[in-house]
Amino acid sequence: MNNITILVVDDESRMRKLIKDFLAVKGYKILEAADGEKALEVFETEKDKISLILLDVMMPKLDGWSVLRQIRQTSKVPIIMLTARGEEQDELFGFELGVDEYIAKPFSPKILVARVEAIINRVYGNTKEIKDYGGITIDAEGRTVKVEDKVVELSLREYELLKYLVDNENIALSRDKILNNVWNYDYYGDSRTIDSHIKKIRHKLGKKGKYIKTMRGVGYKFEVK
Repeated sequence: MNNITILVVDDESRMRKLIKDFLAVKGYKILEAADGEKALEVFETEKDKISLILLDVMMPKLDGWSVLRQIRQTSKVPIIMLTARGEEQDELFGFELGVDEYIAKPFSPKILVARVEAIINRVYGNTKEIKDYGGITIDAEGRTVKVEDKVVELSLREYELLKYLVDNENIALSRDKILNNVWNYDYYGDSRTIDSHIKKIRHKLGKKGKYIKTMRGVGYKFEVK
């Protein structure tokens, strides 16, 4: 995916360089902005090229929330918010404004890259590609799942949940995050519905169901080991 361009917005030059160095290794093209006003200027000029935005919250001239609001008026480009504040209320606020991912500083650059790649693959990936996850094969175009060449019958929601887990392979996902991304914001029920769906998916996957790990006190993670 060497045609992917990412806009990195952060007032700390060292942080921008760190992120740029790790993403450049993956072949991504990087644009930079040191404040909110510059971010909007770059976005307006290059929005046809920009595939994803890494956006800091606390910045001079115009903060990240203001930038986010303005971009969301005209674009649905994926946005990952970066912030030194890890309050749950801040995270929920970001999701309400249309954030696709939320990462609190300090963070592992490798985890950041993994989350960037997960979003890029989910939004821009080749849907015709059939991927194998330790014996579980998923055809995104046909929306079919097979375990060792045998078709597994999943409901639409079960499929979407499994797909979200494998797209974020090796990343621990909270129940709230799963609800926001799989059930979206129109769901107001209990998060225990996720546990029920996970139980059904594990059963249908048979021995491969062990790849869906329970992260105590957090949620779930798909990990092939």
